[in-house]
Formats: sequence, C-alpha cells, structure tokens
Amino acid sequence: MSANTLGELFRVTNFGESHGPAIGCVIDGCPPGLMLSADDIQHDLDRRRPGTSSVVTQRSEADRVEILSGLYEGLTTGAPIALLIRNTDQRSKDYGNLLDTFRPGHADYSYFRKYGVRDPRGGGRSSARLTAPTVAAGAVARKWLLEHAGVRITGWMSQMGARVIPFEGFEHIANNPFFAANASLIAQLEEDIRALKGDSVGARIEVLATGVPPGWGEPIYDRLDADIAHAMMGLNAVKGVEIGDGFASVAQKGSEHGDEMTPEGFVSNHAGGVLGGVSSGQDIRVSLAIKPTSSISLERRSVTRDGEPTTVVTKGRHDPCVGIRATPIAEALLAIVLMDHALRHRAQCGDVRHTVMPVPARRPG
Repeated sequence: MSANTLGELFRVTNFGESHGPAIGCVIDGCPPGLMLSADDIQHDLDRRRPGTSSVVTQRSEADRVEILSGLYEGLTTGAPIALLIRNTDQRSKDYGNLLDTFRPGHADYSYFRKYGVRDPRGGGRSSARLTAPTVAAGAVARKWLLEHAGVRITGWMSQMGARVIPFEGFEHIANNPFFAANASLIAQLEEDIRALKGDSVGARIEVLATGVPPGWGEPIYDRLDADIAHAMMGLNAVKGVEIGDGFASVAQKGSEHGDEMTPEGFVSNHAGGVLGGVSSGQDIRVSLAIKPTSSISLERRSVTRDGEPTTVVTKGRHDPCVGIRATPIAEALLAIVLMDHALRHRAQCGDVRHTVMPVPARRPG
C-alpha cells in the first residue's frame, strides 16, 4: 500500500491500523534546533482523542505519544522524528461478523476490490483512528510555524447536521466538546446528538490561519490552495473543501469577488488568502464538508463477498458525528501544508527582496 506520505520538504509518513498494536508517523525534513517535547504534541492529541465526552465514541484511548528519534537534549536534530501512539482499547470482536460483509458507506468494498484482502477490525487502515498521527505531526508543524513565522491556526465547527452554529467568539472553542465558537447552542447540540438514536449527521468545519506571509505556494501544479485541498480530502469523511468563499463565488459578480486593494490593506478576503496558488498575506480560510458517520446501529442492506444479499448492523463504539473531533485534525493538516510550503519558499526564494511596499493584510475584526 503506497501513498501514505504527505509533503515534499516537510514529509509525514503515516503507519498502523485501527486495531493493531500501535499507530504512528515519521516526520522527515523538520529543521534542526526546534525545542520539542512530548508535551508539545500531547496537547493537540488530547483535543482529538476519543472517550472525552458523551457526544463522541467511548473507545478509551490515552493516545500518549512517544518520541522515538530525532531529538537530542530537547532539540530537533534534523534527523527523522518517529512518533508512536500505542492502541490500548481495541475490541476486535465487535467486527467479527464483517469479514465477509461490506458495510454501506465504508471503504470495505473499495479496499477489497483494490487489494483483494482487507482488515475488518475497525476499518483497519481506513479508520479515523489513523488521524491521531496526523495530529501529532501537525503539532510539530504548528510549533515551528508559530515560533519562526508567527502563524497561528484555529478551527471550529460552524454547522452540525442542519443546524448552523453562529460564530460568537474564538474564546468559546476550547470550552465545549463540539469545538463550536458559540456558548449559547451547546445544550441544543447535545440534544441533537441524543435525538439521533443510532443514526448520524455530518458537519461543517472552518479553519483559519493568521499571520501567513505573502509568497508561500507555487504556480500551476503545486498551488498552495491545491495542496491544502489535497491534504484536507485525505481526512476521513471529507466530501468537500472550499478555499475562501468557495462555492458561494458562483453567485458573485467579478466586481464583488475580486478583493480590492488600498494602501491600508485588502478591502475583503473572498479569495481566502490565496491568489494564483500563492499566499497573499491575508488569512488563509478553509471550509470542510464532512459526511455523516457511516458506522451506525441501524440495519442497512448490503451484500457478502459472494454477492449474496444481507443486512448489516454496525456494532462497536462510534462517533454519532465524526465532525465533532475533526477540528484538531483539520488544523493539523493545514499546519503540515503551510510548514511544507514555508520550507519550499525559503529554499527557492529566501533571498528575494522587494523594491515596492507590499499591500498590508487585512486583520480579523
């Protein structure tokens, strides 16, 4: 199985299965001299990990990260950084009835058609459990970006199912299990989850990167927005990615969508901080559409490997809305892409000097 690596200069290779002994990643290309400890990574893993509230899967994993290589006396050495997260709460017996049956909405059928064999335990390689190493790698990228470029990345849930969650303030995100930038709707969101009764809903996630300087990205094939979309589509259950206004741009006129510039800065940010595949210095704005969880306890029609009709009820412990825990993962993926492009820009254009004043970026508020 190939294609498990993301990035060019900052490269993250993900390994493991949902019910194997451990999962993890190898980060290759992290610059030397970054002060790093397990605690720097653990914070983000704790935000993503299961079993932390009544509205997410009750699989209880500590997700304690172990740094196996790439550090000396607390500093990165430039060598590959290997990160390991041990699985401790697998219940493989919950999947014993699925070896010869394909679950609707899952990768069971497509994986079997591609590889001729599949691991049915929790989805194996296709499980959202494999997002934990992504979050761990993203924590390393976030630390470097903040310390070396002043870039901050924040995500939040803006919609769950049909319920739109109005933005009230960044300060609310850390105070509820939904990562909602809202304090007034939490009780209603919890009631929405209880009302599902074995079914599931999707979600919309917003991610914002502030402090990104102009010039990161490449033209044509390695555009910054293209790489962001590529990475985000690698997140389980993502079915749509928007940069800036996204599909709302269809209804806009050119006179409205094009972000005018003044000596004081950009007047708007419909482009989402990327022009021609290169960062403009404005905030990078990304929005994700996440489908409803496929693992539900309601009976669904399917077929066996022999093509016989059957029905499936997915047992085990699953998120009624996978979007609830997606926010820190989306943040991590954006951090990895921005880190990669920061290093690529430094390698090619680090000595570029400007003879004209740049247009100031428009800041939030």
